[in-house]
Amino acid sequence: MQQALTIMVKPHEASNNVAITRHIAETMSIKAGSITGFYKLKQSIDARSPRQIWINLTLMVFINEPFIERSSTTLSFKDVTNANKSVIIVGAGPAGLFAALQLLELGIKPIIVERGKDVRARRRDLALLNKEGIINPESNYCFGEGGAGTYSDGKLYTRSNKRGDITRILNLFVQFGAEEQILYQAHPHIGTNKLPQIITAMRETIIGQGGLFFFEEKVTDLLINKNTIKGVKTAKGNTLHADAVILATGHSARDIFYLLHKKNILIEAKPFALGVRAEHPQALIDSIQYSLPPSKTLSRSQHLPPASYSLVEQVNGRGVFSFCMCPGGIIAPAATNENELVVNGWSPSKRNNPYSNSGIVVGVEIKDAYYYCKKSIENGKFNDKELDLREDNPLLLLAFQEAVEQQCYRVGGGNFVAPAQRLEDFCTGKVSSSLPDCSYLPGLNAVSLSEALPSFIHTTLQQGFKAFGKKMKGYFTNEAVLVATESRTSSPVRIPRDSVSLQHPQIKQLYPCGEGAGYAGGIVSAAMDGERVALMIASTI
Repeated sequence: MQQALTIMVKPHEASNNVAITRHIAETMSIKAGSITGFYKLKQSIDARSPRQIWINLTLMVFINEPFIERSSTTLSFKDVTNANKSVIIVGAGPAGLFAALQLLELGIKPIIVERGKDVRARRRDLALLNKEGIINPESNYCFGEGGAGTYSDGKLYTRSNKRGDITRILNLFVQFGAEEQILYQAHPHIGTNKLPQIITAMRETIIGQGGLFFFEEKVTDLLINKNTIKGVKTAKGNTLHADAVILATGHSARDIFYLLHKKNILIEAKPFALGVRAEHPQALIDSIQYSLPPSKTLSRSQHLPPASYSLVEQVNGRGVFSFCMCPGGIIAPAATNENELVVNGWSPSKRNNPYSNSGIVVGVEIKDAYYYCKKSIENGKFNDKELDLREDNPLLLLAFQEAVEQQCYRVGGGNFVAPAQRLEDFCTGKVSSSLPDCSYLPGLNAVSLSEALPSFIHTTLQQGFKAFGKKMKGYFTNEAVLVATESRTSSPVRIPRDSVSLQHPQIKQLYPCGEGAGYAGGIVSAAMDGERVALMIASTI
């Protein structure tokens, strides 16, 4: 007999098969010897009780019959070397890579065009950015093989159950080298240190089956004839043709948005969120979430992971919420150009750094962007002096994002040094006399963040942090430092597409896809969107 069963065990028992077997037997009132095996379907932490933390395990249990290991379907990919249909994929992030893998399954040749470098070569550019403040606009935390997610944590959880098959995506990650535990963890996470090998394995499979990769090839034009896309042109002067084009360029490919606007191809302004990175000692977050005595050093059980949190508050009709929370993580410089300051967070697979960081951001609407950009131009604090300030300008929220990043860069003092302030000082309007140690390698400059952030962001965050301090006793502390600016939460532009055909409403065979087009919000949802688009293309070309 096989049966799904949910049990609660103590943290030290969660990886002990003997203890788990004992709990199964007690729960089912059967002899332990009749249990021939089990595997985990789901695992999550229940830390609601201050007296005892529990691990919830949902198991598939085998009783009095041979145990069968978890079935993991290994997908096979067709050789498309001589395929008569091909698709250009602009961007090698999760949307682009999973679209390519799906096309291989369907016998269609994927041609991936990536402006950045391969995943290994990106590391040298990241090192230069962190240590010397030298940025490569085409190879950084946002651009390059694997996309922004590769070097910014690798979280795999999503709420997008209706967008595709999450289990299929996770199984594919396992097939290419991820650990099996991502199949059952409530919040699966691969880690920035392990994702490069997985991305490399995907690329090698795509190339081995006849797909093509073009690195350091920035798309500069779309070849359109009679409202149908025929191919792309790159900065190197190369022209590529295919039966369809997928735009999977990510949330930071501003040049693509400008190109579409210049060619009178419909795009739309999309609200997004902007704020700061809040970094606490990980031991402090552990003590809050696991109801432990306050400590500045590791105090949680070795059987518990570094604690995380998720916070949300409404302040005068605006949403304030945590974003991309990284336990045991590092704050990284995520700019894509000189003279802009952007931060993001990431964690290694073990999440064993002494700090915890999370984006804490505020929703931004079109009217907010209009007034901020207008004032910035009038005060000479925005480089884009020719910005069309009409509220129906689809690039207005993008311009707002740029203006805030430029202002933060100036306030930080240059060379990607970030403006920063202790948390309590931020909320009381006091410039911090000193700053705590921080994981952000380019360094911090103690300032009033009111100089760096739009006033509505600043005041909303002040009230939001105070509310968070009431929800998480100990969170509101000057041991925490706020680092500006967390501004690449999602794309400030949406590239519209038909809800049925998934094509752009004006241009046939042009398929906006993933986070950059406004249809995903992380690695898994972007991957699912890539597969969905690839399946649709296969039915039309």
